[in-house]
Amino acid sequence: MNVVLFGGSGMVGQGVLIECLDDPEVRRIVSVVRRPTGVTHAKLTEIVHADFLDYTAIDPALRDADACFFCLGVSSVGMKEEDYRHVTYDFTMAAAQTLHRLNPKLAFIYVSGAGTDSTEKGRSMWARVKGKTENDLTGLFERAYMFRPGYIHPVKGVSSKTGWVRVAITVLRPLGFVLKQLPGVGTSSDVLGRAMIAAVRSGAPSHAVEIREINTLGAARG
Repeated sequence: MNVVLFGGSGMVGQGVLIECLDDPEVRRIVSVVRRPTGVTHAKLTEIVHADFLDYTAIDPALRDADACFFCLGVSSVGMKEEDYRHVTYDFTMAAAQTLHRLNPKLAFIYVSGAGTDSTEKGRSMWARVKGKTENDLTGLFERAYMFRPGYIHPVKGVSSKTGWVRVAITVLRPLGFVLKQLPGVGTSSDVLGRAMIAAVRSGAPSHAVEIREINTLGAARG
């Protein structure tokens, strides 16, 4: 399995990368980032790329991918809808359309969120934008899986780049340990990563993969 990873420097992406590096069936990982992460491994090719709306320059590196793990994202807190949509929808679809052109049979896994609004008409801005992104990805790829995690407990040295998130996780870590044990509420970064690999390998129950299914998929590879 050859994987393309977006958002490998973020908390979710870090966890996914660790599991990809540990999985013997993942032969190659191409990680597309804005800045070097300093992570090195025989299976890892890190590409520093500035324009997340145009990937033409790195087509050759993406051509052999069997799967994409799209973990890039931002918090909607304090953002205008136009700005949030630009990062959440525009960046995602630019990558998806490039990969579909190169390999329409590719498995595309998008990290969305619990409570995403598939109708695109609800009151929650972030949920509408995520819903639009999910719907268009599902229409583009036959093997598209929208992962909707709730609380994600970081393990194996994974940490968030966002200061307030790091503080919150540190303060609430004992509670987080409890939450990740609740199948319908939380998961951990390693289980999430393994679940994404499992979905590429064997599929998932539906295009929208909720937290319980994430934990089931991830546990099967634990």
